[in-house]
Amino acid sequence: MTEREKAYMHWLYQAVGMSNRGTLKRLEQIGTPEEIYGLAVQGRLEEKLSGRYRSKAEQITAYTVGYDVEAAYAKLAAAGINFVTAGEPEYPKRLAEIPDAPYALYYAGRLPEEARPTVAIIGARNCSEYGRGMARQFGETLAAAGVQIISGMARGIDGIGQQAALRAGGYSLGVLGCGVDICYPPDNRPLYEELILSGGICSEYPPGITPRAVLFPPRNRIISGLCDAVLVIEAKERSGTLITVDMALEQGREVYALPGRATDPLSQGCNRLIRQGAALVLSPQELLRELGVACVSTEVYEQQVLFKTESISGRLLALLDYQPKSMEQIRQEYAGLYGEGLSVPELCRELLGLCTGGAAGMVGGNYYVKIM
Repeated sequence: MTEREKAYMHWLYQAVGMSNRGTLKRLEQIGTPEEIYGLAVQGRLEEKLSGRYRSKAEQITAYTVGYDVEAAYAKLAAAGINFVTAGEPEYPKRLAEIPDAPYALYYAGRLPEEARPTVAIIGARNCSEYGRGMARQFGETLAAAGVQIISGMARGIDGIGQQAALRAGGYSLGVLGCGVDICYPPDNRPLYEELILSGGICSEYPPGITPRAVLFPPRNRIISGLCDAVLVIEAKERSGTLITVDMALEQGREVYALPGRATDPLSQGCNRLIRQGAALVLSPQELLRELGVACVSTEVYEQQVLFKTESISGRLLALLDYQPKSMEQIRQEYAGLYGEGLSVPELCRELLGLCTGGAAGMVGGNYYVKIM
């Protein structure tokens, strides 16, 4: 497709509205986007789209008034936004295979590479510290092994997994439920900008479309459609995350779930998925083996933060978990395991060093968790 043809396709895609695939398919029988534009300008499109399509013909004709095709497409390019339609070589092949593949995609940055394994990391927005830690661990380790990470750039598990993938030097794509020119949620602006620079963002919705609740479920089919497998880190029993899982299963994608405590509401969704047949996965290395990807020989954390277990810092880090522990609990566990005590000032100093280095974090006062 030439750039001129794409400019008219961009016009038509917006004129039809919200990726109405049925109308677009009907219009393909009438002529090219440029020919349809000519009919709309002349007010003759209603002659070609009669019956149940007449209201759409009127909508397209009204949208065309005052519309400058070349200027609108140039504005798109100036904003760094690309436009690709189904059937073009750049259109993701995995996505093209699903029954309800988007007619077109808008994207900034890069789309995923076809030859590389790709996994969606999804889960609860209001996740636990355990969920945060596991999302980081999976995101970093998978990305370091060359696996592409897809998600919805949402708060919680989605965004954390994507941030971890980028931090490990890997690729991640954010699939939005709005136009690619809009950062949603707004507080994920740093991730949004980093994805454009080092990965990509995409949407089937034209620029300017603001986020609305009805737009997110259709978005989820793109997340799963771009992947070989979907990994659920945390999810409540009634969770929007499970919509993506249902779509993944319909598309023939593998679904993996991280198990959790039976009493934890954020693990009920994952535990139920496992009970219903989802593959249980306990570590990134286990998932890499499932994907047939060479495992990372050492933990990403060990590659980036060279603490030795002989040091006090290394010992303390080994005691930390993704569930918060109080300073007193840490002090008692340290004494019990290593047979020597730490003074409160010494313990405070070492824990502060771990927090400053990004290996640990303090939550709810004097409670500490592992970060990496």
